[in-house]
Amino acid sequence: MSSKHLVAAATGAMLLASPISQAEENLWVYAKGTDTRPQGSVEVKLSSISRIGKGKDDDYAFHDIRPEIEYGITDKLTVGAEIMIFDHNYKMKDRGDDTLEPMFDTQGGAGERFNKTQYGGFELSMKYNFLSPYKDFMGFSVGLGYENRDQYRLDGADIDQDSFTTTLFFQKNFLDDTLVFVVNPKVEFERRKSPDVLEEEISLELSAGVSYRFKPKWFVGLEFRHQSDYLSVDENGEFEEGVKPSSFDLTDFSLGDQYQRGNYIGPTIHYAEKTWWATAGVLFQYNGGGGVGYSNKNYDEHEDYHVGLTFGYEFQ
Repeated sequence: MSSKHLVAAATGAMLLASPISQAEENLWVYAKGTDTRPQGSVEVKLSSISRIGKGKDDDYAFHDIRPEIEYGITDKLTVGAEIMIFDHNYKMKDRGDDTLEPMFDTQGGAGERFNKTQYGGFELSMKYNFLSPYKDFMGFSVGLGYENRDQYRLDGADIDQDSFTTTLFFQKNFLDDTLVFVVNPKVEFERRKSPDVLEEEISLELSAGVSYRFKPKWFVGLEFRHQSDYLSVDENGEFEEGVKPSSFDLTDFSLGDQYQRGNYIGPTIHYAEKTWWATAGVLFQYNGGGGVGYSNKNYDEHEDYHVGLTFGYEFQ
């Protein structure tokens, strides 16, 4: 066999063994790599992220369940659609000034339980790949999304919310693609309406992950997530006194005062076969601020820990 044939055979073997054959797998709960789907291919996903605990002895569980389908228009452009199913089960205690809103009001008062599964809304998304982590010095993709929600994530109350998101995906691989680093900065512009209240919110999120393939088909990793809100509340035509509001109109853009923030970290594990894969992970809030909180954590918008499980099946 000539040296040219040896090089070609070795290259083919590397491509078959590399993550390119498993495009768009989720190695973490929130963070994602730069991969897009091959042209004409379809993948269905089912993800469930359970957000548990509000500190002290409050009983809070929110399960965010999302069936999703993705399609590769070209090798570089993937589009997707998902629906949101919100399952809330909580009972919050009235602590006077420390009451966690809006969960306390929605449940109907102290000692009452809110337990309901609802259609939460839908999301449409697209992702375009500019640089490949397997061919270029690093991977880079851009994602755009639109969300429409009928229920509020925190308490399950009826709302009318529209959101537009922009996400940047950075990825760097080492050790023949067995060690993967990703960073995802994300900005979300939300406009949420409820009776007599208009909320405009700029949400900033940063997810990052590292994952290592320690044996064929298996990855183990670590994930970090930061989420913060810059909220503007217009109630009956009046803004909250002393708080700088956020605005994202075309002629009036400003980032107001930070309303809340939360930081999480935790382990992940991923397993993949040729046509399907599964990822599980748990992230713990170790630091937060703003609103109601205990021990330097935030419990207005955040929870003690998040447990995620995602399953994907690919149609080539």
